[in-house]
Amino acid sequence: MSDESQSLITEIEEQERRLVFPKFDEADAWALGCLLVNLATQRGLPVAVDIRRGQQQLFHAGLPGSTADNDTWIERKVRVVYRFAASSYLIGRQLAAKGRELDAAMGVDPARFAAHGGAFPVRVPGVGVVGVVTVSGLPQAEDHALVVEAIETFLED
Repeated sequence: MSDESQSLITEIEEQERRLVFPKFDEADAWALGCLLVNLATQRGLPVAVDIRRGQQQLFHAGLPGSTADNDTWIERKVRVVYRFAASSYLIGRQLAAKGRELDAAMGVDPARFAAHGGAFPVRVPGVGVVGVVTVSGLPQAEDHALVVEAIETFLED
């Protein structure tokens, strides 16, 4: 594994340790979703935004330039977070560092799972992963970075 790959994996792992929600309810999902939409709108980003708690979709927005294909990517990324209890970007980078891909050998159908950046776990202390915040429409590193930026801002307030 290259130093660059290891550094990125370490950075994502640190983000996941640090970005933990004290609680997560419908009002939190709405506020975080609106924050993400505002960030993306200000930057003219063609993304879809999705926030879930368990299997319930609490927030969804398709911004100009996004397509139904983004919704399919969201579904696939969300499944990775729920399956592995980690961000879709972290799982993808860990696999890439080992020269592997998410596939049937791991017990998943790659048509239904995507280890590409943009889906980030909503963790609550003492509970674990209770939801997922996802962005789709940009290159995977940028999808991930936008979600992380929004969660950081949300948790600071």
